[in-house]
Amino acid sequence: MSLFVRLSAWVAFPVIIATFIGQWLDKKYDSAPFGLLGVVGVAFVFSMIGLVYEASKEYGKFNKKNDSRKEDVCTDKQLAPHDILK
Repeated sequence: MSLFVRLSAWVAFPVIIATFIGQWLDKKYDSAPFGLLGVVGVAFVFSMIGLVYEASKEYGKFNKKNDSRKEDVCTDKQLAPHDILK
């Protein structure tokens, strides 16, 4: 559940904030819809960077757990690495 909330926040919050900032810029400079589109585009890039960061962090945790399991299998049963793949 925590991962879902973090990833959803990386999508929702930047877009919501960008929408308000973009509308404000469009009103201030009379540039509709370019202010909104530009700021939402930047927010999209920011969201993607955040999503990749969070996903790589979770993948690192997952990979670390799997590596420790492989070490346990090799040391407990004294298997060769090629025996694990069978």
